[in-house]
Amino acid sequence: MASSSSSLFRCFLHFFFFIISQVQAANLPFHPRDVLPLLPRQVSWPVLNSLNSPVDLLPSFVGSVSSSNRIVNWKGACFYENTAWVEFHNKTGSEFGGGTLHIKVSYPHSWTCMDLYVFATPYRVTWDYYFLSREHTLEIKEWQDKAEYEYVKNRGISIFLMQAGMLGTLQALWDVFPLFTNTGWGENSNIGFLEKHMGATFEERPQPWFTNISVDDVHSGDFLAISKIRGRWGGFETLEKWVSGAYAGHTAVCLKDSEGKLWIGESGHENEKGEDIIAIVPWDEWWDFELNKDDSNPHIAYLPLHPDVRAKFNETAAWEYALSMAGKPYGYHNMIFSWIDTIGGNYPPPLDAHLVASVMTVWSKIQPEYAANMWNEALNKRLGTQGLNLSDILVETEKRGSSFDELLTIPEQDNWIYSDGKSTSCIAFVLELYKEAGLFDPIADSIQVTEFTPAAKVVQ
Repeated sequence: MASSSSSLFRCFLHFFFFIISQVQAANLPFHPRDVLPLLPRQVSWPVLNSLNSPVDLLPSFVGSVSSSNRIVNWKGACFYENTAWVEFHNKTGSEFGGGTLHIKVSYPHSWTCMDLYVFATPYRVTWDYYFLSREHTLEIKEWQDKAEYEYVKNRGISIFLMQAGMLGTLQALWDVFPLFTNTGWGENSNIGFLEKHMGATFEERPQPWFTNISVDDVHSGDFLAISKIRGRWGGFETLEKWVSGAYAGHTAVCLKDSEGKLWIGESGHENEKGEDIIAIVPWDEWWDFELNKDDSNPHIAYLPLHPDVRAKFNETAAWEYALSMAGKPYGYHNMIFSWIDTIGGNYPPPLDAHLVASVMTVWSKIQPEYAANMWNEALNKRLGTQGLNLSDILVETEKRGSSFDELLTIPEQDNWIYSDGKSTSCIAFVLELYKEAGLFDPIADSIQVTEFTPAAKVVQ
């Protein structure tokens, strides 16, 4: 019976994709994909899973419109021909007036599809969807202030297309959810995401899946690379690996004291208050947690220093640095964009600087204190300014004749001090310890270790 059901399902899939192929050549009144959610779940969801993925959540930047003379054209997910322009007006009699965003959509691929858009300036984010083939308008009664008026006049309103459409976006949201769940489903989802979007390959190791390390074989400076593939940190690391192109998301370093006791230095250790801090933890305690209590199913690689490198390692200097940093907070400040080294070469499609700015803008509206810690201070450092919020940063960048994508490429400097100290991520902590221990001599002064985040880049 199971075999018969499976055969029928495969036949349905072949038929469905055949119908899709025919739709490309014929303007049918509906597209099969548009009615998938109306079908039984056991039929519709596997097909939707094959058509959409978590990446479909990312909006695609289609252009910026700043006046009626600056018209943008693009092909949408539903409507094949789309045009947009902005008309400035002062219907309210305010100091800077407002504007109307015109969106003309035409030639849908079916009568049942729709396109979903996000519209953003540094001062506002809104969205709309279009089902009918005609000209639509989005009214902005008043610009927030002169800065927004000047920004839109010079840079325009950014338009983002949700590439998967309304239904595809909902399905992609469902696909993102398991990445962060602490279940076997979540673990398989993370592995599947990395296989599909990074081209990663995974081979299951023979059991036992863990081994005990002899403390006698471990030396100060030996490196630990950690990869988590389930739960909250598993989902975060999966996305981190995707944007950075590497296979580990966390690091730690081994240290031995004068009595031969082994310790682990780690930035990102969670204390009893739930805060991520820099900590020096006894090996037995750290190893027991990873083996028996860490529900993210960590994969840990022990990478000893090469004997020639170990001979240069100044253990006293390493310990002095580690102890001076103990208890200080994990450095989030540049983590979200530290992997961006070029204007366009570091972004996995469909990511780009416009989307990064849009995500930051949205998050700044939702959690301004979080945004200040995650990127505002770091962007101010790059501009040489203080206290500017994201909107002010974007405007100031424009005034200087630069662009946001150029701003993101400015390297982090090790001597930058933030409100809570240096931006010391997990790998920055390890590499700064190596730097203090003399491993980078004679070129240590030209190495900015805080630019080497996320951890995966170094491991790769």
